[in-house]
Amino acid sequence: MTAIHAGTALMAGGWVQDVRIVCDGGVVSSVETGVSPQPQDERHTVIVPAMPNLHSHAFQRAMAGLAEIRGPADDSFWSWRTVMYKFALSMTPDHVEAVAAQLYMEMLEAGFGRVGEFHYLHNDRDGSHYGNIAEMAERIGAAAAQTGIGLTLLPVFYAHSGFGGQPPIDGQKRFIHSLNSYERLMQGAQAVVKSLPGAALGIAPHSLRAVTGEELSAIEPLAKGGPIHIHVAEQTKEVEDSLAFSGARPVEWLLANAPVDDRWCLIHATHMTEAETRRMAKSGAVAGLCPITEANLGDGIFPAPDFITEGGYYGVGSDSNILISLPEELRTLEYSQRLSRRARNVIADAGGSTGEKLFRRALAGGGRALASHNAIEKGKSADLVALDISAVSYLPASQILDQWIFAGGVHVDSVWVRGEKQVQAGRHVRRGEISARFNKVMAELLDS
Repeated sequence: MTAIHAGTALMAGGWVQDVRIVCDGGVVSSVETGVSPQPQDERHTVIVPAMPNLHSHAFQRAMAGLAEIRGPADDSFWSWRTVMYKFALSMTPDHVEAVAAQLYMEMLEAGFGRVGEFHYLHNDRDGSHYGNIAEMAERIGAAAAQTGIGLTLLPVFYAHSGFGGQPPIDGQKRFIHSLNSYERLMQGAQAVVKSLPGAALGIAPHSLRAVTGEELSAIEPLAKGGPIHIHVAEQTKEVEDSLAFSGARPVEWLLANAPVDDRWCLIHATHMTEAETRRMAKSGAVAGLCPITEANLGDGIFPAPDFITEGGYYGVGSDSNILISLPEELRTLEYSQRLSRRARNVIADAGGSTGEKLFRRALAGGGRALASHNAIEKGKSADLVALDISAVSYLPASQILDQWIFAGGVHVDSVWVRGEKQVQAGRHVRRGEISARFNKVMAELLDS
């Protein structure tokens, strides 16, 4: 049992003073407000719920900062993808586990408590299945166990290189599954999830480029009521190719041909018409936004205000993992709207805090997308973040999240996942050994 006393805590109804949170068995077992700390309590000034990171490709953390050299022509998502494939083809299971552990440690230190791992590096370097078809999924599970992060595992079904079932290219050979082999992979992934307390399992048809309509229908039952995540409408080329193939835009086709509801998370959904934006919001699907990656790749700007006005949910994810920063994901989301609309405080209610609105919406959407609803509330997962506000102790509680997201005067001090402390004084409790292994692996990868 862990007992934490917060001078101020962010709860469903707002900021509350003198909150005592007791965690037992991985969940919040009791919450008292307006009470003094007891002698055995761990004391912190500010406590907020830990944020879900709804979209990650763990292996791509190995190439962070290594694709920022301009090529002979204009660079784009598609030229970046060539660099990504090179890294994907070189990594062993040991490499993947070490890189994922480094990444998950960094996520925890940033204030994320759970990750949605959109896991598509499945096969051996020659494209054949490992003897254990879930070898790579087990390595993701091992990294989650080592770091203590909550895991929603989303094994990816990837079969084609383009719309209409085009054959995969050589760079994709480590991603590819048939319907039969994917079902076996899901059985292995189920075992991974069962071994991790609080973990969840869903499916991830990669995209409408990589999955035919018939395949999408065939794998949907494998979710067994769990989350379904899919990349959609990230690039204008994808929209053009979809129109050329089916006569419909990607989001338009998906909403018309798949049972999209609140189990679904549409990753990026950057390029939508007003009608698509409205229909997606009404479907209950979560928009999986990855603002740092979308900016880094030059994807475009999601129509957030219109989507929110229609009642849409969103969460944030770190996707390519070039930089792990919860404040910067939320800041980039808001600033992209300001730049496109030439206005300020776009994602906010009249008279309300922009930072708090950004945070609360991402918390709700991320929880929905990862089947793990997080709050400082009895019965919820005990995923908590203590914030260090010593540099800005003069601030009222209502502006703490604005300071954290926009001004940098607030930092993560401690993080608990299922009541277990994984970060203390801003550092993961196993940082030394995790980083040493990661540095060794990166030297191997860059020498190869």
